[in-house]
Amino acid sequence: LRGQVSLKQVIVRKQFRIYGSLQPKPKQYYSAHVLLKLSTERRIMLTTYLDWAATTPLRPEASQAMMEILQPGLEGLRAGGANANALYTAGRDAFKLLEQTRRMIAATLHARPDEIIFTSGSTEANNTALYGMTDALMLEREEHADHDDHDCVPRIVVSSIEHDSVLEAAAQLGMWGAEIVAVNPDSSGHITPEALACVCNDHTILVSIMMVNNEIGSVMNIAELADVAHSVGALFHTDATQAAGKMPVNVVELGVDALSLSAHKFGGPKGCGVLYLKAHTPFSPQIVGGGQELHKRSGTQNVASVVGMGCALEASCIDQELEYRRLQDLRDYCYAALTELPGVKAVVDVLPGDESYAPHIVNVTVEGFESQTLIMQLDRSGIAVSGGSACSSDDLDPSHVLRALGISRDRALDSLRVSLGWLTTKDDIDILVEAVKKLIATKK
Repeated sequence: LRGQVSLKQVIVRKQFRIYGSLQPKPKQYYSAHVLLKLSTERRIMLTTYLDWAATTPLRPEASQAMMEILQPGLEGLRAGGANANALYTAGRDAFKLLEQTRRMIAATLHARPDEIIFTSGSTEANNTALYGMTDALMLEREEHADHDDHDCVPRIVVSSIEHDSVLEAAAQLGMWGAEIVAVNPDSSGHITPEALACVCNDHTILVSIMMVNNEIGSVMNIAELADVAHSVGALFHTDATQAAGKMPVNVVELGVDALSLSAHKFGGPKGCGVLYLKAHTPFSPQIVGGGQELHKRSGTQNVASVVGMGCALEASCIDQELEYRRLQDLRDYCYAALTELPGVKAVVDVLPGDESYAPHIVNVTVEGFESQTLIMQLDRSGIAVSGGSACSSDDLDPSHVLRALGISRDRALDSLRVSLGWLTTKDDIDILVEAVKKLIATKK
């Protein structure tokens, strides 16, 4: 701009260039119906869904159970949508549904009903577990410590390949005065008991290690890891988000003090999850108010979503072993087909039938293609995949999981995660492989 121009004049001129007038562009308001229509018109048809580790379709059993409750008007309240804490009949009916579901989920996890806390998902469950147990443990330590022990800094151990909801919570606890130590995986992506033992000491109060890694699918030996934590007097929490619904989750056999899971990872609704908290485990509530969920997590419960979650978990456990084998075969087929393409390499060596990796997760790098570019190109063909954790898909930094494995930054940026579910077929894999093959040929 020539001469001296005020900021107001610059703004006015920009408005003129953008709108063709000095008058502000009128706001347009759309109804939900119109917005849905506009979205549908612009949407590329999703035909091949291979991002089941990010979220899963709603199971028919969950949808049907929820729709019986989610009715408009008073009919919905009569069907179980009332406040489950109210004393009148509709409230008591909602409470019955809530507690029936609690018992169902507890039985599936081999837990007690009073050990099941309903949350908004795994992120809240992970945060609540770390904050709640640490608060209580540090208070106990303060009350029973000798004068000379007050300077002892409590240690919290997490793995370096945890979901961000654990890593960020741990970092926050570090700012509050705890010592945070990260244990690294071996080259195969597993946290070994030996590695954990090396970072645990008498000051360790809490260990949190995931059951199944959400990016590479490595399955941890949680029972042995929990034993290591307990041997130094620490509590043990595991994030079982990627395990629930795909493999047995038995809290007694695992020997954990706390466990998190999320409904939408096994065909339930989003915004609903579970924190298993073993009876008599030290814990300070982090969401306080009306005292719901046995005074451990206040807030009016979402009965419809909880019921949907219970139905989805129950459905995912039917013929679970057969489905595990079917997914495992698809995983092995996917690895074999993709790694035959030039420039495609597996992030970890997964042998056929290998049970040390989850049956539903495949992770490869495609040389010459950054993840975001590849994802968008495949999306144009109606194929949905991700570049790692879909929870942070807008992050341009390479995966912290792949970097922890010693993979270079440039190669980590080329990662592609394919994840499978109960609707996935061999044809879906073939469609993906053919699409990647064409993109590689076009690049050349």
